[in-house]
Amino acid sequence: MDFGLSERAREYLGRLQEFMDTHVYPAEPVYAAQRAELRAAGREHHVPQVVEDLKVEARKRGLWNLFLPDAEDPAHGLTVTDYASLAELTGRSPHLAPEATNCAAPDTGNMEVLHLFGTPEQKERWLKPLLNGEMRSGFAMTEPAVASSDATNISTRIERDGDHYVINGRKWWTSGAADPRCKIMIVMGRLGAGPRQGVGENTTDPDGHPYRQQSMVLVPIDTPGVEVLRSLPVFGYQDQHGHCEITFTDVRVPVENLIGEEGGGFAIAQARLGPGRIHHCMRALGMAERALELMCERAVSRVAFGGPLAKQGVVRQQIAESRMAIEQARLLTLKAAWMIDEHGVRAARTEVAAIKVIAPRVALEVVDRAIQVHGGAGVSDDTPLAEMWAGLRTLRLADGPDEVHVRSVARAELGRYLGK
Repeated sequence: MDFGLSERAREYLGRLQEFMDTHVYPAEPVYAAQRAELRAAGREHHVPQVVEDLKVEARKRGLWNLFLPDAEDPAHGLTVTDYASLAELTGRSPHLAPEATNCAAPDTGNMEVLHLFGTPEQKERWLKPLLNGEMRSGFAMTEPAVASSDATNISTRIERDGDHYVINGRKWWTSGAADPRCKIMIVMGRLGAGPRQGVGENTTDPDGHPYRQQSMVLVPIDTPGVEVLRSLPVFGYQDQHGHCEITFTDVRVPVENLIGEEGGGFAIAQARLGPGRIHHCMRALGMAERALELMCERAVSRVAFGGPLAKQGVVRQQIAESRMAIEQARLLTLKAAWMIDEHGVRAARTEVAAIKVIAPRVALEVVDRAIQVHGGAGVSDDTPLAEMWAGLRTLRLADGPDEVHVRSVARAELGRYLGK
């Protein structure tokens, strides 16, 4: 296994580093001020102008759509392993850098789905403007009434009625849906009349497999019957794009809005989540690196008990433990990325499950140590640490809770002994 950056990746990493230093980091206080102004004006989820300015600058520099190996704007040719290091760098400024480079979730996953499974018409209408950064999108899977970590529990109904599908259900944590630029959602629901799994009835569809019950359909957010009820806070923080609770009441969309085939939703979701989890994990490690830097800077500048905190053995241990944990998590994530490049998403599923647990856990521990070293400042908004902690703690639930991924790793490990 070779995790070394290709010459092309090193060149992009240098360009991205320069963009971060000269444009992104200086824009962070501007972003905070503009968000405060928008919030005061009752426009909580409108994008601050500085984000659009950064997008223009990034695109001029060719730092655009770097997450997509087959991207044509630019045709960068970066592999998943190459992009992993770029994702880590953007994670150091999570509100600005990913969106500035058109590499922000949930758009990245939605663009991957449309790129891999969309029809030519779907690509022209929805993928093209997403790749151009002209609009944003949402992904509606999780539901408040069921344990959505088990996709077979999903209760939203998608039923065929002539040349339309009719959708009824309630979703929440649909990221991006509160942003006025959000024009389209990918909605995952049960397509067909079979009984829902887990209610004491026959649990399979006509093909006899519970994972063939789910389908994905494109739903414009302004379709009649779509109602965005609220944007959910995360540990008291309101994301600019919003994480929304949405109801679908007799929502009608053309059958041409189906992505892939009926019953293919679960397989599409797995294809969507493979590279996407690499992105999430490496951005998490970018946050951890920045938190470690802040911890070290605080340790050498803050005096207590007759000397700088950096002289205290317990602080030194916290710094050392953080460095060692980050390095381990990075190597495991790069291994998963390499396996996707070399053998495909399916072959890397155990490694992807492992990093989904390890990377957020490590990053959360590092941020927590940094908060402790900062004292009261660490839990305030004077540093980015408290909001980082909130985001990373949430990441242990997003794209499936830790327990689901631990279960997957255990199943793969025990399979060697159980002959399965």
